[in-house]
Amino acid sequence: MTTGAPAGVSAMPSDTEQPHDTEQPPKTELAAEAKVPAGTERPAETRVPVGAELPSVAEPPAETNVPVGTEQPAGTGVPVEAELPPGGRLPAETGWSAVGERYSQREFAGLTERFRPELLAHCYRMLGSIHDAEDLVQETYLRAWRGFGGFEGRSSLRNWLYKIATMACLTALEGRARRPLPSGLGAPEDDHRVAVAAREPTVPWLQPAPDARFGFDDPAAIVAGRTAVRLAFLAALQLLPARQRAVLTLRDVLAFRSTEVAAILDTTPTAVDSALRRARSRLAQAGPVETDLAEPDELVQRRLLDDYVTAFTSADHAALVELLRADVEMEMPPTPTWFTGRDAVLGFLTARILNPGLWRMIPVRANGQPAFVVYKRAAEHRYEAYGIHVLTLIGSKVARITAFNDPSLVPAFGFAVAVEA
Repeated sequence: MTTGAPAGVSAMPSDTEQPHDTEQPPKTELAAEAKVPAGTERPAETRVPVGAELPSVAEPPAETNVPVGTEQPAGTGVPVEAELPPGGRLPAETGWSAVGERYSQREFAGLTERFRPELLAHCYRMLGSIHDAEDLVQETYLRAWRGFGGFEGRSSLRNWLYKIATMACLTALEGRARRPLPSGLGAPEDDHRVAVAAREPTVPWLQPAPDARFGFDDPAAIVAGRTAVRLAFLAALQLLPARQRAVLTLRDVLAFRSTEVAAILDTTPTAVDSALRRARSRLAQAGPVETDLAEPDELVQRRLLDDYVTAFTSADHAALVELLRADVEMEMPPTPTWFTGRDAVLGFLTARILNPGLWRMIPVRANGQPAFVVYKRAAEHRYEAYGIHVLTLIGSKVARITAFNDPSLVPAFGFAVAVEA
């Protein structure tokens, strides 16, 4: 099982590839702040830290500022708690054309915050980095707030936010190389005694992301949502140029219609369909992506993961033999070397990694898969963040271990950089 590029695919495609279709449609609605010309450096003030407050703005005149939940006369807006119809579209009688004057910052948040988790997942699929995705979502909301007065409701609020987010991602990806996993750059090793390559911190590696950030709490969306952020699928998406990546995710993952995607990307439905065909063809050439894995049921999975933690932290070689598939694979970004086969993986772990009491592992979910926040002992009673391990399970055994040995990822999962024993 290999999640990277097939044999012979080693070059990183440019994200600046343009669609072959050049037909330009009529301009679609978007606030000026959301239109960033290609190659133009974004002003520093549009990059705000995660969790930062939006810039303070003047409240609307007193006569339009009514208590939350109070019914307003026709044409004067909607209360904060008013539910939007499916798709986020407000009816015409709400006076949407003057929304920038009628809504406060608090009301803006009340209307738009529900879309933040799915926009984060979308930006993550585009960028391959949870850190960059968080920044771009913040930028999306900043641009949306600034341009809210120019939004006249010709599309749904959700579509409008996706347009801003997608265009921001495409601008951010200009000139960038793709984010690979080690399995996408070279062949595996089947002998643990080989020299392990030095870490490559300069490579922009694919990053894992916590399920909790994507709002996977709706049973109807769990399967589709988790499948669309699995590491294998994310690694395959990175093989596509940026615009093809956008088209594929908007059409095949988010199920937007071709006409909607055309409006989001300022192109035509014909160009969208053409880009989608090329994207699907390119992924097919890269090899099949296993997204519907036969994972064990919840009880079996919990027992398997408990046994894995016990065996790993106690350096129990014999127990690990029983938990790993014969064809198990292990990769460890930012280290380019990766291994295939149980003998090679266990040989590497036993010789270079495992030591009783050296590791602590806390179970989480990442990319729709079981994962662990990993700490390494730094002193007698202190453990420091080491990274995130993501497991791929097939049946009742571990088929792949992807060890992201990057301490900076741990806070993104909501954990401290150090813990006491």
